[in-house]
Amino acid sequence: MKNYLCLLNFLKKMNKKLLSLLIVIGLFFGSCVPIKDLIYLQNKDKSQASTAVNPINALPYRLQINDVVSISIKANDPKLVQIFKPDNSPNEMGKNDQALYFEGFTVDDHGNIRMPLLQELNVVGLTLEEVRLKIEKRLLDDYFNKEASIFVSVKLGGLRYTVNGEINLPGTKTLYQEKLTIMEAIANSGDITVTGDRKDVVVMRQTPAGTEMHTIDLTDIKAMQSPYYYIQSNDYIYIKPLKQKSWGTGKTGVESLTTVVSILTLLLTTFIILRN
Repeated sequence: MKNYLCLLNFLKKMNKKLLSLLIVIGLFFGSCVPIKDLIYLQNKDKSQASTAVNPINALPYRLQINDVVSISIKANDPKLVQIFKPDNSPNEMGKNDQALYFEGFTVDDHGNIRMPLLQELNVVGLTLEEVRLKIEKRLLDDYFNKEASIFVSVKLGGLRYTVNGEINLPGTKTLYQEKLTIMEAIANSGDITVTGDRKDVVVMRQTPAGTEMHTIDLTDIKAMQSPYYYIQSNDYIYIKPLKQKSWGTGKTGVESLTTVVSILTLLLTTFIILRN
């Protein structure tokens, strides 16, 4: 009977130790950020052997209030269009943000831009191509003939976007290119941190109808089919934190193990002090 009781007590102690070990292991693995949550554009549909996905075609950008537009007008005789060129302006390739702000054409609160000769033109809601055609038509109808060979170029004064949250380089950035994917925007901001949620990235977009909000899973290759995969000017991208950050247990296995060991050491020290 005595041997039986000893065996029973031994098993109880073993069960407590086993339970404590399982808790430590659970904390260790549960507090780490899984590698699958860090990899972009994964093929999650295992039934498809191919990972080829056709990105959705980006819709043409439509101008909004406060957009800055760069407009270049050329002709066979440069003197004919000299009025459209600011004095001492840098060349088109060398323009910086400050030059574009002062020398570009800003869409005012009424949706208009003001140009020499043409005065006010309503451009809000139009694409850059539609603005170009509108300017060409006004110039040819009222001021020039076809022999002048008027050439009009209309470009957005930089593709401006903001990234905030769990990103290494948060802030507002301006890139001078026609198209920009959300992957490129994040890469230009130093990439998402380890504790950033790549599965639930928020994109807020200003439209003539108001503000749209959408989430996109960047760990899924199907994200390339989202209408928000291509960034538009004035987009706001927010990266949410993972729950591991609020736990404060560490991002990697080593960090988590160090945290767990520290906690156990603290508990053991406290127990010894109270016992004595």
